[in-house]
Amino acid sequence: MSVLRRLSLAAVILCLSFPAAAGRGALARSRAPVWEVFALRYATIPGFPVRYLVAGADTTRKLDIAMMFWLLKGPGGRRVLFDAGFYRQKFIHSWKPAGFVRPSDAVERFGIAPDSVTDVVVSHVHWDHLDGADLFPNARVWIQRAEYEYYVGADGMPLHPAIDTLDADMLAKLHQSGRVELVEGDGREILPGVTAYTGGKHTYASQYVNVHTAKGTVVLASDNVYLYENLDHHVPIAQTLDAKSNLAAQDRMKKIASARRLIVPGHDPAALERFPSVGPDVVKIE
Repeated sequence: MSVLRRLSLAAVILCLSFPAAAGRGALARSRAPVWEVFALRYATIPGFPVRYLVAGADTTRKLDIAMMFWLLKGPGGRRVLFDAGFYRQKFIHSWKPAGFVRPSDAVERFGIAPDSVTDVVVSHVHWDHLDGADLFPNARVWIQRAEYEYYVGADGMPLHPAIDTLDADMLAKLHQSGRVELVEGDGREILPGVTAYTGGKHTYASQYVNVHTAKGTVVLASDNVYLYENLDHHVPIAQTLDAKSNLAAQDRMKKIASARRLIVPGHDPAALERFPSVGPDVVKIE
């Protein structure tokens, strides 16, 4: 066979392989479980300085920020929380949240028994996202390995002040009991139809997730994006270890999500207005 003929044949095979590969990818997406995603507000922190959320913001601006976590309802009775809020008295005393509802009660009010929650995916180790993880006694807890090992010592003591002592001890005990799954880095499908990403750099290895839904791919940013303002003006979050990486993560979220409106920031009260209400302080992300 001549060189020219072999090259022509190779070109034909290559062209034929692209549609086949694309078809397999589309087929895989179509077979992914379809989840329902809900945002649950369990408290409000009144008058929070916006400069702590948006880099370079006017120092006089304040906002009543929403304290939220997210419920993912999947097939086969899978009930997953992305983040778990807080409930320990020290945080309530320090922050004086308005309209506080214990996260387990917020879930139960929505018709989900706390002991039926199968998984809690923790975006990062800060108290208002991790503290409530032990309210869900049968849940497997997912956190990035690098995040866990950077902040939690073998003895359960914090290795860095970003994690509270009580939460470090709680997380270590959950790990010792075999209930913690350490996620191995970026772009990992931790559950069918749910993929975790790193790079937001709110903390050492903070993660965000995408979720396959009937309306497309939803991105739950948690604190890797505090407010819609970060996205709309392409401004990094104020509390980040690497502003450049945070902006890169925002750009990546815009490519991952099926639509920009399906990127949900971590504390913006406007999220409770942009999506349909399905219960007290609960909206469906769609």
